[in-house]
Amino acid sequence: MALRHRTVARDTLSLLRRLLVGLFLLGLMGLGTELVMLEHYEEAWMIVPLVAMALSLVAALTLLAAASARRVWAFRVLATTLIALGAIGMSLHFRGSMEFQLDMDPTMTRSQLFWKVLHMKAPPTLAPGALIQLGLLGLVATYRHPALGRSASSLIGDQS
Repeated sequence: MALRHRTVARDTLSLLRRLLVGLFLLGLMGLGTELVMLEHYEEAWMIVPLVAMALSLVAALTLLAAASARRVWAFRVLATTLIALGAIGMSLHFRGSMEFQLDMDPTMTRSQLFWKVLHMKAPPTLAPGALIQLGLLGLVATYRHPALGRSASSLIGDQS
């Protein structure tokens, strides 16, 4: 009975891990499509998130095809890169919106400016946060991944 329980738990974790990577892929494809439709490549530096997303897409597909420690680590590095790029993107969007708003109305208080910038639609200040969410999802999907050499039994709490 205990062996069957461990097998079911291991299969369930494997399925959940694959589903999380599938959600990651779905999010990448949706966000990538949106960025291309918004022409988020007008300047060279605007291509960086698209390149990171394309590399992450390839890494996720190779991880799904055949997991190995090297592939898990490559995927994690790219997921962490997405998190960093999301934070940088939020900062860049915020600064760009802030400069625009100050040009429009230099008499705004800091509080007024902050809230006005957060509500702007172009560039959307919080939109790069989607990269942060995708990166975190990728890290969750590879948490204690069995390809990293940990025994599957330690994943389900069996210390025997």
